[in-house]
Amino acid sequence: QVQLTESGGGSVQAGGSLTLSCKVSGDDMWNLCMGWFRQAPGEEKKQVHSITRGITESVQGRFTVSRDREKNSLTLEIANVDVNDSGFYTCAAGTAQFCRQLSDYRYWGRGTQVTVSS
Repeated sequence: QVQLTESGGGSVQAGGSLTLSCKVSGDDMWNLCMGWFRQAPGEEKKQVHSITRGITESVQGRFTVSRDREKNSLTLEIANVDVNDSGFYTCAAGTAQFCRQLSDYRYWGRGTQVTVSS
């Protein structure tokens, strides 16, 4: 059974950078497609970024998702954060090649709160 444990949440100043980590246990993360989701109060959960199975790093604008194979963990880095990046961040994983939609994700972490102040 795959388990995901997030860390790195908290408060950050707008304009700074944010790094979240997701520790994977129960499987080699190389076998999983993975992603990060954010949910703000009153809003639906939205995918922030994802990474294909077997890929080390994926960059999309301010968002970088990368794998640390030695630690078996996934990292999300957000550059130049603003208040709209605030929310509850959750790590997720699936066994498909690509994680493109919510139904592709099979495993979920408990999440971590991020608050960006202006």
